[in-house]
Amino acid sequence: MLAAELDQVRDRMEDFVGELFTSFGRREQRLNGGLYLRGLMLDGRRKSMQPMAERVGVDHQRLQQFITSSTWSYVAVRRRLAKRAVDVVTPDAWVLDDTGHEKDGDASPGVARQYTGTAGKVTNCQIAVSVHAVTDTCSAALNWRLFLPEGWDDDCATGIEAERVAVRRARCAIPAGEGHRPKWRQALEMIDELAEWGHTPPVVVSDAGYGDNAGFRGELADRGLSYVMAVKASTTAHSGDAVPVTAAYSGRGRRPVPRYPDPPSALRELALGAGRGSLRQVTWRQGSKKTAGNPTAKMTSRFLALRVRPANRDIPRADDGSLPEVWLLAEWPPHEPEPTDYWISNLPEHTPIRELVRLAKIRWRIEHDYRELKTGLGLTHFEGRSFTGWHRHVTLVSAAHLFLTELRLTSPKASGAA
Repeated sequence: MLAAELDQVRDRMEDFVGELFTSFGRREQRLNGGLYLRGLMLDGRRKSMQPMAERVGVDHQRLQQFITSSTWSYVAVRRRLAKRAVDVVTPDAWVLDDTGHEKDGDASPGVARQYTGTAGKVTNCQIAVSVHAVTDTCSAALNWRLFLPEGWDDDCATGIEAERVAVRRARCAIPAGEGHRPKWRQALEMIDELAEWGHTPPVVVSDAGYGDNAGFRGELADRGLSYVMAVKASTTAHSGDAVPVTAAYSGRGRRPVPRYPDPPSALRELALGAGRGSLRQVTWRQGSKKTAGNPTAKMTSRFLALRVRPANRDIPRADDGSLPEVWLLAEWPPHEPEPTDYWISNLPEHTPIRELVRLAKIRWRIEHDYRELKTGLGLTHFEGRSFTGWHRHVTLVSAAHLFLTELRLTSPKASGAA
């Protein structure tokens, strides 16, 4: 946004800042928080300290001190931000994902050579894990975690390497309790933290990086949460009507336990077995690309939905040996020889296929968020070395994004609205 355009919504901005930073103990902190948000939203290619300070007309050390050494809790700000975001968005789902940012060197917290889907390769980068409240028309980030690879965890190293890791951690002021955890564990931590703040997801949606983890799906189910998660075609399952059988007892050794008589099949095999006759054409939303053949820009494809029982040693069985029954959703576009995408969902058996498809496809919103957060608001422009500073920066970037989202919802023509 231009300075004049931001000035036009000054009153709204002041109200937003006042609510968001109510936990700040000093007036100066609230002023600096407002300056930082303003710097993030004003036009400019870089949203690091120096150029932001120039845009808002202050010494960059003022912003630097606010982010790196001032005494305020990003958790308290994030808690108020999450409440406001849920109220504004009224989400149909929460989407889990992670995003990478290529970095030089190894001084920034969490930086290592690791795979990121953002680049589609192994590269030197930081990775952030996030949870977003989404609908088909708007979305907002609710929570964040910085992923720490094993090379940043002194419990995973020994000898001289452990000493080197300890030095890196101290330099970035990484708290003692922060170590390497799988991304799906961090996602659960964020969901549990949001639950402590009074928020429960309508349904959890993710890509196969999370959905293929049977333990993660089980943790969500244990919490009473519904999910629609992408999985690989090679994921195995029994058909929904498969029944465990108990072999006759021979009178010796342990008594037999109920087992499925046939081995599980890959989801691809189950979908192909159902055949094209099971497909239904589904429209899940209106897109933006109108063509002569599709003047209304309808997003349409063909899908099948089957009841299946995912098979994995980590999935607990009932007393009768049966595995939980869930939905298998598969997209099989016209002219394709087989399905191209697969999802598993524990939504109720009476859930319409259109609702399954709509929720499975709602993940597109998080890509929109990442694009706005990165290119428009400087999510990846933080140049500090502090673990706490990184979390403060991404929290304030999320706040700027929510403010612009509110502008778009109430004043669709507002400049810069995300």
